[in-house]
Amino acid sequence: MRQSQLFTRTSKEMPKDEVSVNASLLMRAGFVDKLFAGVYTLLPLGLRVMTKIENIVRAQMNAALGQEVLMPALHPRDNWDATARWDAMDVLFKLKDSADKEYALGATHEEIITPLAQKFLISYQDLPRSIYQIQTKFRNEPRAKSGLLRGREFRMKDLYSFHADEADLDQYYETMKGVYFQVFKQVGLGGITHITFASGGAFSKYSHEFQTITSAGEDTIYVCAACQVAVNREIISELKSVCPECGGTELLEHRAIEVGNIFKLGTRFSGAFDFRYTDERGALRPVVMGCYGIGITRLLGAIVEVHHDGRGIVWPAAVAPMSVHLVSLAREAADVRQADEIYGALARAGIEVLYDDRQAVRAGEKFADSDLFGLPLRVVVSAKTLESQSVELKRRGREEAILAPIGNLLTAVTQELAG
Repeated sequence: MRQSQLFTRTSKEMPKDEVSVNASLLMRAGFVDKLFAGVYTLLPLGLRVMTKIENIVRAQMNAALGQEVLMPALHPRDNWDATARWDAMDVLFKLKDSADKEYALGATHEEIITPLAQKFLISYQDLPRSIYQIQTKFRNEPRAKSGLLRGREFRMKDLYSFHADEADLDQYYETMKGVYFQVFKQVGLGGITHITFASGGAFSKYSHEFQTITSAGEDTIYVCAACQVAVNREIISELKSVCPECGGTELLEHRAIEVGNIFKLGTRFSGAFDFRYTDERGALRPVVMGCYGIGITRLLGAIVEVHHDGRGIVWPAAVAPMSVHLVSLAREAADVRQADEIYGALARAGIEVLYDDRQAVRAGEKFADSDLFGLPLRVVVSAKTLESQSVELKRRGREEAILAPIGNLLTAVTQELAG
């Protein structure tokens, strides 16, 4: 992608109405644009990041035998009346059509997935099954703030599992804990994301959140020094400051961002829709359910909160919009042609490249933009480097740069990206 062809541009100024690091950097870099509080447009580079996050999540859900669907965002009131949540859930966006029929925009999808699965999961031989989607959600959030961390419109992965009994649910629930840790490791949040005991609300005694430690977090968690399991502040007094996992008493306080959660729903929703299956003896039994969510756009914001410095974003390689930022300082026609050839060679090798081919922009501005973008590797082509038939390679987040011969460029770039 040629940077001269991007319809977006960077900004030197911090957005006046944003205090969060994630929104400020993403807006300055031209990754997102704010429409109003809690609602953002994903611009070309930001959409590439979100797509990569979604594909990492998708691969892990598929590995856990999840089957992907895409459910409607517009829900009839009847489904929400069936679970008694039309009035109980205060974040629903509600609307009426021309016939005065009432609907809600999907804040969550238990009311839709349960009767959907009921049509197909009839016998014990159909269980267990896991169904998921990656979709836009809508919540009338009264405190939309912190950029992408708390929005009114946002992307989310929600998976629902269906089981014949609690024991089977328990087994799958434990499997999903490991799957979630793989997701967070791959997107660059491994080691600082902790499974966290939280209130189960109406569904069970406890649910589990996945909380990423960062000073920008809205939540307070207490991490066990012995086993690294955490407890949410809302239930810490109930547990008397003792780790529910190992019994440890050294719990360390941290600020954190919730990036995922899992619930044992039991028969809360299957009961509301009379969703039962036929067991081996021909008897009807209630289907037992679980729910597993990951906030995709929230995860994008959390990655920026964790991975940035004073100059801009520092993307983990797996989610960076491009792997290489090729910055051309060439002015002479022959040098420009050689920079173009380098761009073509990298692209043909399957390397994702953002090529800063802008002619009327000074070197300092190009380097500032490159740091703001935060791509893993910067490759600089200039008259000086071309004199020795070389280019300059510099990894984002490192101060030192190296020179690599143009004839060995693909090997050098591959090694730097791998390192």
